[in-house]
Amino acid sequence: MLAIFSDMVDKFLEVFMDDFSIFGPTFEDCLNNLSASYFMVTEGIVLGHKVSKEGIEVDKAKIDLIANLPPPKSVKQIRSFLGHAGFYRRFIKDFSMIARPLTNLLSKDVAFNLMNLA
Repeated sequence: MLAIFSDMVDKFLEVFMDDFSIFGPTFEDCLNNLSASYFMVTEGIVLGHKVSKEGIEVDKAKIDLIANLPPPKSVKQIRSFLGHAGFYRRFIKDFSMIARPLTNLLSKDVAFNLMNLA
């Protein structure tokens, strides 16, 4: 947080761990200072999610990235893919049921065979 707001700290912004506080001599100054802290944008990408007045959506670029990943050919690649896809599980209805065939390949007593996906 300090690195992000270094040019504003002690001028009109105080940082407390993962939080911050804007200050100024008047309410109007506080509003001006808040808009200077880049949080008065109407939409943006935050941690791979598009945040706007409509709510939180998946960043379309991330969907394209996941869709264009090569098919997994090893347990390590399946874990990696499930990690990428799992980041967006809240946006995918029945994600666990859809991912179950891949997840089953990660079981200890299951022979790794991509034909098990059918």
